Amino acid sequence: MIDLTTQFGALTLKNPVLTASGTFGYASEFEHLTDLDKLAGVVTKGVSPRPRHGNPLPRMCETASGMINSIGLENVGVEAFLSDKLPFLRDIDAKCVVNFFGETFDEYVECAAGLDAGADAGIDALEMNISCPNIKKGGVEFGTDPAVARDLVAQCRAVTKLPLWVKLTPNITDIVALARAVAEGGADGFSIINTISAMGVNVRTRRPRIGTVFGGLSGPAIKPVALRMVYQVARANLGLPICGMGGIRNAEDAAEFLVAGATAIQVGTQSFADPDCAATIVGDLEVLAADLGVVRISDLVGSLSIAQA
Repeated sequence: MIDLTTQFGALTLKNPVLTASGTFGYASEFEHLTDLDKLAGVVTKGVSPRPRHGNPLPRMCETASGMINSIGLENVGVEAFLSDKLPFLRDIDAKCVVNFFGETFDEYVECAAGLDAGADAGIDALEMNISCPNIKKGGVEFGTDPAVARDLVAQCRAVTKLPLWVKLTPNITDIVALARAVAEGGADGFSIINTISAMGVNVRTRRPRIGTVFGGLSGPAIKPVALRMVYQVARANLGLPICGMGGIRNAEDAAEFLVAGATAIQVGTQSFADPDCAATIVGDLEVLAADLGVVRISDLVGSLSIAQA
């Protein structure tokens, strides 16, 4: 028997596999497509203080090894999430991690405080999105300035008792400086990485393939970048667990992130192609761990061997 139990800060997960925000809706959309109870957790679609309609079409396009999206964080808002979406999430055997965001400091704090009310109603942790490249206000500006990010995290930390994970942007020169800043602000964990700013062009129409011109690149194309950033932050020994993501399609991909220093992983874009992917990875990780001679999946975490010159 392989022990898949994963300790992510104060949160005990039955395995290290979660689904990534924005790729799995509010979980109910996948109810008939996969076994939700196999998952360690579901990270919800991003929630803002009030409902958002998102960006103009087209919002998505395929790339050679992934996709670009500019959904614009369309969501139902905190009030409707708590009343209409949380009851379903509470009833499945997976942790509920609520991704949230705002366009101003006040909106972030308002959202964190509003979701804190759900701490006793089924919310297990919050994931703070300071890194989305798809919105015109906030987003990248908050996530690329370490000092601003530190202050923003500190203000949200002050209004919630829930574990607070911070999702970091890859669109920055020094990922470690950003991670250190949000740790100082009171974060309980990192989610690494969000999408990479990108664009596509239709040569026949000579127009952008995305309505907002720029969007976020995800999928297998970004996996090498994500692995590098997870490793860099893990090597910095900041004392917080990392949830790694970016192009994970199978158990070996997931294990690579664990070996690089992630404690848990999130499956994102692959859920569009294979809705059962995350649940399949859970079982396949157990098989892979046995093949590797590992009794506890946690033994893989941070086990990368770097040859000394």
